[in-house]
Amino acid sequence: MKPLSKYTVAGLFAFMAVSSAVAAAQEPANQNHPPTSSEPTGGPAPVHDLSGTWLGPGEPSLNNRIPPMTPEGQAKLKLNIPDPFSATSNDPWKTCDPLGMPRIVNNEIREIGFATMPDRIVILENYAKVWREVWTDGRALPKNVGHKGGPSTMYFGYSVGRWEGNNTLVVDTIGMDDKTWVDRRGYPHSIDAHVIERYTRTDHNHMNVTETLDDPAYYTQPFVIAKADYRWIAGQDDPKAAVPFSNEYMCIASEAIEYMKLVGAPADEDTATGVKK
Repeated sequence: MKPLSKYTVAGLFAFMAVSSAVAAAQEPANQNHPPTSSEPTGGPAPVHDLSGTWLGPGEPSLNNRIPPMTPEGQAKLKLNIPDPFSATSNDPWKTCDPLGMPRIVNNEIREIGFATMPDRIVILENYAKVWREVWTDGRALPKNVGHKGGPSTMYFGYSVGRWEGNNTLVVDTIGMDDKTWVDRRGYPHSIDAHVIERYTRTDHNHMNVTETLDDPAYYTQPFVIAKADYRWIAGQDDPKAAVPFSNEYMCIASEAIEYMKLVGAPADEDTATGVKK
C-alpha cells in the first residue's frame, strides 16, 4: 500500500475530528433505548398523527436470530459481501446506490419525518434525503409485481398504510427490487418479500419502530429485522423558535470513488498479498 502524503493524512484526521465535534455539539443525544422515567413525555400522543421530525439512534437493534434460510436464500446470501469500505465488497452502499427497502428503515437512521396528506403519509428518510409514499386511502397493493402482467419492482417498493388503534401506523410494502439488501449485514430478499413496519407513538415525545420481513422464498419463517426508538425534536412546532438543526447525511459518489483509490483498494491489496507496499 502506497503511503498517503502527510498533508492528505492530516487533512483526513482533521476532517474526522471536526465532523465528530460538530455532530456531538449540534445533535441531541439519543441512544437506542425506550424512554426513561426522567425524560419528559410532552403529554399524551395525538391520535393518528406522527407528523414532524424525529431523532433516531443512528443504528437500530438488529435481530441476531435469523431463521433458517431456504437453499435459494442461502445461495443469494453467499453472493453478498458486506463492508462498504472494502474494494472487494459488492455492498450497494459502497457505490452510493439507493439503500432501498427494507434497508432504508434500519441503516443510518439518524432522523425520520412524517408529512400527512388526505390520502397518504409521506415518510421522509433523512439519509440521502429519500421520501416514500404510503397510501392510506384504502387502495390495494398491486398484484404480481416483478412478474408477467404486473408492474416492475422498485427500490423502495409499493406501500400502503393503516392505523391500528390510536397511535400505531402499520405500513405494508411489497415489490422491492432484489438488488437491495435487508440490512447492512448482506441478508437478501426476493422480489416477493413483504415488509411490515410498525410505528407506535407512545406519548408526544417518543416513538418506537419494529420492522418485520416475510419472505418464504428465502426464509423459512417471518422475522423481526430491527427495532429502534425515536425522540421528538423539540422546538419544531414553535414558529418563534429557530429552525431545528438537521444534519445532512448522504453517500457522495465522487468521495466514495476517491476513498477507494486512496484507502480501500490499497488496503485490500495488502491483505490479499500479505505485503505492505
